[in-house]
Amino acid sequence: MSESVPAAAPGAQEHPCLALINSAGLQPGGKSYDELATPEAAVAWLKAHGLIAPDAVLYEHCRGRLAALRADLRDLFTAFTAGEAPPAAAVNAVNRALTSAPGTLLLRFDPATGFLRSADHPVTQVVEHVMAVIADDAAALLSGEQAAQLAPCEADSCDRFFLRTHARRQWCSTRCGDRVRAARAYARKRTLQGA
Repeated sequence: MSESVPAAAPGAQEHPCLALINSAGLQPGGKSYDELATPEAAVAWLKAHGLIAPDAVLYEHCRGRLAALRADLRDLFTAFTAGEAPPAAAVNAVNRALTSAPGTLLLRFDPATGFLRSADHPVTQVVEHVMAVIADDAAALLSGEQAAQLAPCEADSCDRFFLRTHARRQWCSTRCGDRVRAARAYARKRTLQGA
């Protein structure tokens, strides 16, 4: 893992929607990262999360669709954790992703093996399938029992989401917590020196 990409936040390994949302953001000092910056990076990210076959290929258009879903999910999660109504466009985008993947295996005939059923996966259907899986995970998370555990990181300059492992948890990582505590200690020290 690159030093510029933070470790997975709690819940991101179990929920691909959290992993996708957290695949872009800001690091300390305002440096940004994007794990889906190129089609090749998007393929590597999807493979690392077990969402596509090792031989899958994505093009820029598909990468852009995945990045757009990430933005829509971020809007939904931000509204949810703020207790606000989500943007209708974001809800509609997630619903489109939920219904875009074909759910039926098609009937095929191979002279050597006979009839078989398989999915038809041109490049666009690969990304549609991935988007449907991620959108389904987001819908289940937002409407399920774990929804109350969903939280944004409270560290300044961090825009990641995580599932609280305990009620008092405020940060997505030890790194963010350490940064906040160090900033508080520095501020106290400066206040005492100024007094």
